[in-house]
Amino acid sequence: MTVVYVLILASCGRSIGDSGELTGVGAMAWSEPNPYGMVLIKRGSFEMGPPKNDSIWGIHQNPKGISIDNFWMDATEITNAKYRQFVYWVRDSIIRERLYDPAYGGNELFKIEEDKNGDPLDQPILDWKRPIPTERKATEEELLAINSVNRKHPVTGETRLDPEQMYYRYSVYDATQAALRRNRLNPDRRVYNTDIKTDPNEVIMISKDTAYITEDGKVINETITRPLSSEWDFLNTYIINIYPDESVWVNDFNNSYNEPYMRMYFNHPAYDDYPIVGVSWEQATAFAVWRTDMLRRSLGGTNRSVQIEPYRLPTEAEFEYAARGGKTENIYPWRQDSPVGDKGCFLANFKPGEGNYTQDGHLTTSRVGSFAPNEFGLYDMAGNVAEWTSTAFLESGPEIMNDINPQYYYNAAKEDPYASKKKVVRGGSWKDVAQFVRADMRSFEYQNEQRSYIGFRCVRTQVGTTKK
Repeated sequence: MTVVYVLILASCGRSIGDSGELTGVGAMAWSEPNPYGMVLIKRGSFEMGPPKNDSIWGIHQNPKGISIDNFWMDATEITNAKYRQFVYWVRDSIIRERLYDPAYGGNELFKIEEDKNGDPLDQPILDWKRPIPTERKATEEELLAINSVNRKHPVTGETRLDPEQMYYRYSVYDATQAALRRNRLNPDRRVYNTDIKTDPNEVIMISKDTAYITEDGKVINETITRPLSSEWDFLNTYIINIYPDESVWVNDFNNSYNEPYMRMYFNHPAYDDYPIVGVSWEQATAFAVWRTDMLRRSLGGTNRSVQIEPYRLPTEAEFEYAARGGKTENIYPWRQDSPVGDKGCFLANFKPGEGNYTQDGHLTTSRVGSFAPNEFGLYDMAGNVAEWTSTAFLESGPEIMNDINPQYYYNAAKEDPYASKKKVVRGGSWKDVAQFVRADMRSFEYQNEQRSYIGFRCVRTQVGTTKK
């Protein structure tokens, strides 16, 4: 005799009517506010790529019709002041840990309390707006911990934040790789073709990134390959030095007097509202992860478990769509085919002529938002600084991508050829002529390179929208 057990579950506040109609089960909703400093880019379609050939510039016509979903985008490029918040958070986290470290005269007052999930109940930073607990003066040991993140130059005597200590550790779960059928933990779910017999003992090899610090303090980031065993195989860990390379102003222009930018650009308040430069694709990605973590922390309590879309770098397609204002006919962020307005005013910060950088009013970078926004309300989508995207660079570009939310992502391992570590850069910069700040032009840079003319901005996908 077969016994059938029926389990009746509550329907989360909704009940099935007497007629037995399907009413559905609602999920907990969280009304997300508009992200600060971002504008909504409404979904649409456009022809991606140059509309016609140009033999003079070596442009080959390859337009492709694609569609983009709604997403939020930073109205401006990330500024020095905003990126400095990231650097200072890392600095303060290091200080907070050392204030509790016995090697620095650790104090119980600085111990970070954690909840049952291991998350800090208080932000792991030292709040400089409030006095040290118990409103007493810092001890010599505590001052040692606070000053330990600084470095005094042995020649000039100048004391500054030590870039070599500014490491940020983070982990990211690769849900896309985990979802691929070949990577499923259950062998029976890897192949749907019933004519093919699955091998329950098949070994699936997984590559993942991991990072650690050796006993002598050296940071190691490496890619390991091992048999698939659990969901943990898709958790990638990184330890990234996030301090921008201030020397790019000298190394990018060997025979220019750019030393003032090297010394002042990132740290002087006069440049607070200028776009951050000297950050690699890896550092920009780390910033987006940190920004997402700050959002989760701001939710507090049980809301931390609510699913949210992370901050990230825009895809190449998203950037071009946003730069064109959603219109195929726009080759620039504005409607006309010239970077100069009807009254002779420049519409972006670029290189107007041979050796003449100042004709548009700026020698190098300009304050973000110095020029009029495009129809989406985005500033500096052409010129000022070129911008990192999340897309890996291939010559074929859009041709190999899907036509819905197109993206080509390749997480290059350390041992991969350097050519495989190219990432798409868009928008052109202050050092480029007008042709290269067009919305349909693409370029690349290596993911670990840092340049005085490349910055970035973040995006977030808008979830659950139904209207255009």
